[in-house]
Amino acid sequence: MKYKIFVDGQEGTTGLKIHDYLSKIPNIEVIKIDSEKRKDYEARRALINEADVVFLCLPDSASRDSVSMISNNKTKIIDASTVFRTNQEWTYGLPELHKNQRNKIQNSSRVSVQGCHATGFIFWLYTLW
Repeated sequence: MKYKIFVDGQEGTTGLKIHDYLSKIPNIEVIKIDSEKRKDYEARRALINEADVVFLCLPDSASRDSVSMISNNKTKIIDASTVFRTNQEWTYGLPELHKNQRNKIQNSSRVSVQGCHATGFIFWLYTLW
């Protein structure tokens, strides 16, 4: 089975890196949006709902908009913005956080990516426990 992955924000630094990495994996089909349609609501909505996994590499408000476009129960979202990091309905994407975190991430349909400053602070603080 090939997984369909859409990188919303594919032309930014993070999106380009994710796209480059994923395009080398054989069982993944990276679906792309035409550059001139990247701000077209309907074009983005169609790709978001077609994908198995969507990486959001967008500013906070745009990430919020993208999540609101989902109209199915299958699309998994991995958000690199800050907008959902403290949302209790989302899984914090730091597998080392505690024993069951990796499992929670694997089974969640909404994962927020921790930021670099948060990661550094959490790992430093974690050594004190």
